[in-house]
Amino acid sequence: MKIGNIDLGERPVMLAPMEDVTDPSFRLICREQGAKMVYTEFVSSEALVRNIASTARKLNIDDRERPVAIQIYGRDSEAMVEAAKMVEAAGPDLIDINFGCPVKKVAGKGAGAGMLRDIPKMLAITEAVVKAVNLPVTVKTRLGWDCENKIITDLGPRLQDCGIKALTVHGRTRSQMYTGQADWTLIGELKADPRMEIPVIGNGDITTPEGAEEAFTRYGVDGIMIGRGAIGAPWIFHEVDQYLREGKWEPLPDSEKFALLRRQIRESIERIDEYRGILHIRRHLAATPLFKGIPDFRQTRIKLLRADTAQQLEQIICEIEENFFGQ
Repeated sequence: MKIGNIDLGERPVMLAPMEDVTDPSFRLICREQGAKMVYTEFVSSEALVRNIASTARKLNIDDRERPVAIQIYGRDSEAMVEAAKMVEAAGPDLIDINFGCPVKKVAGKGAGAGMLRDIPKMLAITEAVVKAVNLPVTVKTRLGWDCENKIITDLGPRLQDCGIKALTVHGRTRSQMYTGQADWTLIGELKADPRMEIPVIGNGDITTPEGAEEAFTRYGVDGIMIGRGAIGAPWIFHEVDQYLREGKWEPLPDSEKFALLRRQIRESIERIDEYRGILHIRRHLAATPLFKGIPDFRQTRIKLLRADTAQQLEQIICEIEENFFGQ
């Protein structure tokens, strides 16, 4: 699969953009584990244009992450164009436009998935951004605003006509948020549409190597993105990559999984500071499947998520290894 001149190989699996998740450390770890491309946290075009420092820091990328995409969102065409030019100067491999974020503070203001209620404006912004930069531009969106307005099969070719180089579709509507089960049926129909010449990438509920294989074989997509399935489990890319290549997969040893979690903690603290770095990493510690299914784990889990120093976290993790994993 190629996006512009970026060759991602056959059946690529990518790390989806996620706010407060896809920081530089996590992106690099996922690349090392087998993700073929990674995406930054989404960047507010208006905040970037206003030179908000915390937003500008999201443009920092490491050459070891490449290929890497920076994703922007907004509802104003002029701000989106200006932000796209600023992003291009930061040197990513491509620019992605977020037309899929469902959260109220974004979609409720007409940005992200909110654009699914104003298709002419969505298309105008897309075309303006494509014309403003030389990098490949892609779009990530959803099936539609709600179950009565699943418009992606009509919308996909229109976005393609704006000049984008790939389209990613999350198999839910905005009204579903992240509830229920992702519906890949319309993603498959879009991919099968003879009008579609650009890559179609599917996203939603890919949490196992077998699920990734099914997405490719059943729905014919060119690539897939893994989002929440990677939180606290960057090794999923290793597992999926091995399964797609060999038809079987072996889980990483638990010791290596613990090492990756420890690395995330350490690098989060180094990037921010001890207190905020630990707050940032709690989402991964809460979601990791490494601890799922452990009997009588509730109190230990509470302690883990309440720890506020690196020393406390390390002590608890050592106890978990010793008490539940025999390490």
